[in-house]
Amino acid sequence: MGKLVVAGGSPLKGRVRVSGAKNAALAILCASVMAEGEVLLENIPEITDIQVMIDIIRCLGARIRWQENNSLHIQMPGRVEEMPPYEMVKKLRASNLLMGPMLARYGRVELSLPGGCNIGIRPMDLHFKGLAALGAELRLEKGVVKARAERLNGSRIYLDFPSVGATENIMMAACLAKGQTVIENVAKEPEVVDLANFLNCLGARVRGAGTDIIKIEGVDSLRECLRYSVIPDRIEAGTYMVAAAATGGDVRLENVIPLHVEPLSAKLREANVEVFEEGDVLHVRAREPLRPVDIKTMPYPGFPTDLQSQMMALLSTVKGTSMIVENIFENRFRVADELKRMGAKIKVEGRLAVVEGVPRLFGAKVKATDLRAGAALVVAGLMAEGETEISNVYYIDRGYHRLEEKLSSLGARVWRS
Repeated sequence: MGKLVVAGGSPLKGRVRVSGAKNAALAILCASVMAEGEVLLENIPEITDIQVMIDIIRCLGARIRWQENNSLHIQMPGRVEEMPPYEMVKKLRASNLLMGPMLARYGRVELSLPGGCNIGIRPMDLHFKGLAALGAELRLEKGVVKARAERLNGSRIYLDFPSVGATENIMMAACLAKGQTVIENVAKEPEVVDLANFLNCLGARVRGAGTDIIKIEGVDSLRECLRYSVIPDRIEAGTYMVAAAATGGDVRLENVIPLHVEPLSAKLREANVEVFEEGDVLHVRAREPLRPVDIKTMPYPGFPTDLQSQMMALLSTVKGTSMIVENIFENRFRVADELKRMGAKIKVEGRLAVVEGVPRLFGAKVKATDLRAGAALVVAGLMAEGETEISNVYYIDRGYHRLEEKLSSLGARVWRS
């Protein structure tokens, strides 16, 4: 798989363009299954998670090809003969987002329980609850979910937790259900709003995305969409923002929606980092000294769990005590053990991590335990004295487009070995 080597000590300076949002693109790719016509998606990041999803959808008979400027052309067949094989589905958690679209358009789906990063328990019960409320018959046999529905029917559904995946799966299925569907206590993440906008581009009638209640009026079919651009990736943007602050840098991030990263911007400002908004550009400039901050991860618009690990790396050298409470995924703190190998002083008790700032980190051999842990170790490597060698780099490749190239353009010394 190779390793990523990061030589620390260089402040990041310059401009970097943020790629399309991984999590939005994955959901939109799944929604494309419902389109009876051509779909052209723009601003799609060329990362391994996206390629796995493309391969899965191709197994269903789709014709998919890359075009210029990170665009994808997609066309689905009128009938589906095969279901995605377990070997592919197990690689990607987001493969479960095919359940709603497949049920809605083809009336059946057989899908192995998905894989993905081991960051904690991510049950499927809310997905099943919502699809069953729409009239689907579901059963689980030997790790395979089998679902059938001649025609889904609109319903009123309350989610016990604002799950992004469940919100998206139910919303997609409801687009082709008969009558109105009302989903309450939904996820409000920007990726959910982007998916709703794409569905409406196909001719769906979705209202309320980004609020607590989403209402969908079912239609008989969804049409083509010859141009749709995915939103920028707020987590990629946030990772570069944290890296700039951690290295004492001065970075301008292009192709950003500032509102989407405001929870991070607020924490960085609290830590004495300058963050300026200039349209779709964010200017991040480190100041001395950085201050400790406390973080609690929450569903959007709270602080995102996907940026918690990167902030842990940053705070590891900030004088004083910072506390991080992880309310979403219980295994997010596994990165703490790797940071401690680099000299960090972090104490983990359940969902609480206490970070005591040390004067500096030192390069070491470490391993990524999940996608965002890998990003955190890159940040730590940029801060550290000497070279940091990161193994399990395939985790990083799942979510960051041209990471070495972008970091190198900002003055970092990063390479594969």
